[in-house]
Amino acid sequence: MTSTPDIVRTSSKRNACDGASSIPGGAALGHPRVWLEIDEKGYVDCGYCDRRFILAGGPADISPDDSDSA
Repeated sequence: MTSTPDIVRTSSKRNACDGASSIPGGAALGHPRVWLEIDEKGYVDCGYCDRRFILAGGPADISPDDSDSA
C-alpha cells in the first residue's frame, strides 16, 4: 500500500526539506536537509520523503478555489 505524499503550498521557489516537520520527534526521525528548487512545472518532489512543494499561484497550484467555471 502506498501512502499519499505530503503536499506543501509555498510562496518561495527555494525550499528546505528534512522530512521531519510532519513527524513527531523532529529531524532525528527525518532525513538530511536538502534544498529544493521549484522549476517551470510549478512543483518539486523531495527525493528522500516524496514530499511535494507546490508554488502558490504557479502552474501546478490547483486549489479548490481555482475550479470555478464561469
